[in-house]
Amino acid sequence: MKNFLIIFFIINLVTWGQGDFTWVETESEQKKALISQFYHKSRKTAGANIDVKHIRFHWKVDPAIHYINGFVKYTFRSLEDLQSTTLLLDNPLVIDSIIYHGQTITYSRPNDTLVINFPTTILTGQIDSFTIVYQGAPNTSGFGSFETSTHGNNIPVMWTLSQPYGAYEWWPTKNDLKDKIDSIDVIITMPSAFVAASHGLLFKDTVVQGQRVMHWKHRYPIVSYLVAFAVSNYERQNNQVQLSQGSLPLVNYVYPEHAQDALNAIFALKLVMQFYDSLVGPYPFMQEKYGQAEFNWGGGMEHQTISFIGNMTNYELCAHELIHMWFGDAITCGSWQDIWLNEGFATYFTALNYERFFPTTYWMPWKIHAIQYITSEPYGSVYVYDTTDVYRIFDGRLSYYKGAYVLHMLRWILSDSTFFSAIRAYYASPQFKYGFVRTEDFKHFLEQHSGKNLTEFFNDWVYGEGHPIYSWELYYHNDDSTKIILHQSTSHPSVDFFEMPVPVYFFKGNQIYSIVLNHTQPHQTFYVPFPFPDSIQLDPQLWILKQLPVQGIVGTDALPEQPLFKLYPNPADKESSINIEFPYVGQISIISTDGKEVLTLWHQQKSILDPNVLKPGVYYISFKNERITAFHKLIISNTKN
Repeated sequence: MKNFLIIFFIINLVTWGQGDFTWVETESEQKKALISQFYHKSRKTAGANIDVKHIRFHWKVDPAIHYINGFVKYTFRSLEDLQSTTLLLDNPLVIDSIIYHGQTITYSRPNDTLVINFPTTILTGQIDSFTIVYQGAPNTSGFGSFETSTHGNNIPVMWTLSQPYGAYEWWPTKNDLKDKIDSIDVIITMPSAFVAASHGLLFKDTVVQGQRVMHWKHRYPIVSYLVAFAVSNYERQNNQVQLSQGSLPLVNYVYPEHAQDALNAIFALKLVMQFYDSLVGPYPFMQEKYGQAEFNWGGGMEHQTISFIGNMTNYELCAHELIHMWFGDAITCGSWQDIWLNEGFATYFTALNYERFFPTTYWMPWKIHAIQYITSEPYGSVYVYDTTDVYRIFDGRLSYYKGAYVLHMLRWILSDSTFFSAIRAYYASPQFKYGFVRTEDFKHFLEQHSGKNLTEFFNDWVYGEGHPIYSWELYYHNDDSTKIILHQSTSHPSVDFFEMPVPVYFFKGNQIYSIVLNHTQPHQTFYVPFPFPDSIQLDPQLWILKQLPVQGIVGTDALPEQPLFKLYPNPADKESSINIEFPYVGQISIISTDGKEVLTLWHQQKSILDPNVLKPGVYYISFKNERITAFHKLIISNTKN
């Protein structure tokens, strides 16, 4: 889901325009309180004694009326000998009946739950089913779990968006992150003027006596919060995209007033899909489709095989929801604590489109923006410790962008080849694909694939808060090497030091020398085998999340073992001109031993100093410019050497 959008580029594509989005809070404090209140209730065990194999949804709706009527048939395998099971269902929804083997059975409704009582014990491992017939006007919380609105010339539209906790507000559900439904059928009955969009393949579309019935079949595992439908007077646009495993239907459900714009955007969407298919692995729902359905919301939601999109001409939004088919839908976070495994992945792989298609235009600005945004506050972890707070779960700065930059830094420390091969293996792994993953699962998988111990990295960057603040000092060491002291402080006390390999570039004339400093201590000295440079840049390609800009100073080593500039003869007598050579422009000062400035001159490439302007004795010559300060001792004698 991309719920809060910062669009800071304008993508000038012939076939894909730009969306104008700003940060918008789509959830009121009242709704937030309802979500937290719901979470704190004792519902984590709902449905824990059944493994849901199939659900058949049959709903009758009219998008002009905020109401749902229908039934949900569960087919399940019992995980223990059971006499009852519990689902979640919001109190405004009314149960008409619950049918088991053709008979009506009893139930109870304690505190937004639905306890179903079976007439006989269902033995462990038994496949069985029941049907819940219900109706009502759903509440709506979160990001709009069940919504009705209008578009165009007052045309009604209805849509659902259940992430994270809202599914129970409009259908009886387990609503957990442990059990995916193996497959579903979605049957929508609505007035014939409207069209429904839902998961998988359209099996039937019939109109009888002014009512349209559309039947969708989805034969891949799906988590409950991704179950969704939308209804309006959609124009259906059918396309195809050629992927590694064949041709895939690519379908838009778009408001008629936006049909041409959406059609123009298809070409760019195909390129993005082909890029993901080659970079990560084959599209995960290849036997069905990928679709986009327009809805009245300022972002998007990655409903499995049918993303709901607020603006189909928004490049970043469409790319973000599309990559969720791989990360979020096929592989789903196993807890809302681990939402970065959905959203951080989607944010980073969306950004990789800029690296792939616009490397000189948008890739560096994306990194700069991401760093500035993440470091705009000194606190915050990628890992979500408080999952009762929906704002915190979907915090754009932390779950999205900081999560994305964690992946970027993993790419840096593992290398491109290792990182992307690990990501492809992770996506293809039977352990995770079409199932769930936790942060520690992902960490262990990367460690096994790369051979690196990533415990400290994850402790600092995922579980810890804040970011590093770097600074440096640069010193002349000798003609062939430079001393650099690399300092680091941290923005939050939860991390005392971020151990990272830090790339530094040294520039001298037309020479460029790059080195990676293995930074393991807050104040660490390195000797770089390169002459004292004109300038340096720390991490110019922005591999590391850190406070910008990085401050540095050119230090003063009094009386270095070898001078930064040539000074001869030295000692000098009253009859010998003193030659001063230095490759930089700057100010030269002659300073007496009591600290008084005796003479000042500006140096170009070579200066000649008349010793007669100085009395015999000991002096210090100081060279300064905006980057460098250096000293050397000068002796003026009475007699000729």
